[in-house]
Amino acid sequence: MPWGLKRVQEARCLHFITFSCYQRAPLLASPESRCVFEQTLERVRRWYGVYVAGYVVMPEHVHLLISEPEGGRLSVVIQMLKQNVAQQLRQNPRPVSPKNGETRAGHPFWYPRYYDFNVWNHEKRIDKLRYLHRNPVKRGLVDKPEDWQWSSTPGWCPKVCCPESAALGAKVTNVWRTKCSHISHPL
Repeated sequence: MPWGLKRVQEARCLHFITFSCYQRAPLLASPESRCVFEQTLERVRRWYGVYVAGYVVMPEHVHLLISEPEGGRLSVVIQMLKQNVAQQLRQNPRPVSPKNGETRAGHPFWYPRYYDFNVWNHEKRIDKLRYLHRNPVKRGLVDKPEDWQWSSTPGWCPKVCCPESAALGAKVTNVWRTKCSHISHPL
């Protein structure tokens, strides 16, 4: 870890996590790869007892607003998520981008580190949810946050491309309603 950087964990707060594909390659560019990520996120969520307050899967990076695990360390949760996604996507190599057709065999899938920002208060929670939900709009991928299927934008419908992800959507929506009902809509 870089000098002067301290991660504060076991603080009973949410964490805004960002991690990127190696060399910012668009390894999550295909809808199938983003669905694999969502399905893996749901499995890891269950294994470690975390709740996902928000997420977005972009072509070359991911943002999560996530709780600390019920048992264990958040760094282990992120490690398992990244390892499992990389293993699954490497087993079925698909082009990483419709433009170049590369599969990136032999290269790391993720950068080894991740960015972790502790979310201590209501205002920062809203700020981070707005940021992650608006990310696809800012990048020009969609016109409205709810049009990006691979995020937790409140009110989204179960996905046609990966019905297994509907459980994650229900969990995110339920968490939003139960844990965050006192928060105004972040969009």
